Amino acid sequence: MTAEAAQLSKSQLAFRVVHDRIVDGTYPPGQRLVLDAIGTELGMSVVPVREAIRRLEAEGLVTFERNVGARVAEIDEHEYWDTMETLSYVEGAAAHVAAPYVTPAAVARARELNAQLRGMLDDLDPVAFTRTNELLHRTLTDPCPNAHLRDLVDRGWRRLARLRASTFSFVPARAAESVDEHDRILDLVEAGADALEIELAVRAHRLATPNAYLRRAPQDGAAHRQEHR
Repeated sequence: MTAEAAQLSKSQLAFRVVHDRIVDGTYPPGQRLVLDAIGTELGMSVVPVREAIRRLEAEGLVTFERNVGARVAEIDEHEYWDTMETLSYVEGAAAHVAAPYVTPAAVARARELNAQLRGMLDDLDPVAFTRTNELLHRTLTDPCPNAHLRDLVDRGWRRLARLRASTFSFVPARAAESVDEHDRILDLVEAGADALEIELAVRAHRLATPNAYLRRAPQDGAAHRQEHR
């Protein structure tokens, strides 16, 4: 147990563990969560686990079914697409407005982050990949002088996190494509390309992930759920 984990309450620790397993795909959509088993694994009673599960339910990651108990919530594909589509527009617009304000140092930082992402591809940790990916994206939108646009981007990221922190666990091949697309977008920014061209590249990049997720074979998810039962 890390020093940070040792400072958490039992309920907080249970929340952290179950939350991370849901978002990285260890607990796939639809999987039943056996509270006694989780408590035994973590060395605690079922009470703090139940508190953690209730908190996850409030965040939309867990559902309760009569006579069944807790299950990992299914991803609402329509809401996921709507969120990603909206974020593609506002993030693209923010990148458009921010383009003249993105410094060489910011581009260098973004390339450093993309190199980290590339280094993660051989042993993909979807949650860590997604966190670093967000940091990279924000290097292109944080310089946007329009505070309202930045707020809309923030809201999109938060809404996306509530739906599911990472979809790369479901479409891992998409991660390598995403890294290559980052390079092309950064090339445009560094070359001082037209801001509209940058906006369209960011928008297409953002929509490529939900497109890949929705195109995945339906039976893949069912098989993945069976493996974890």
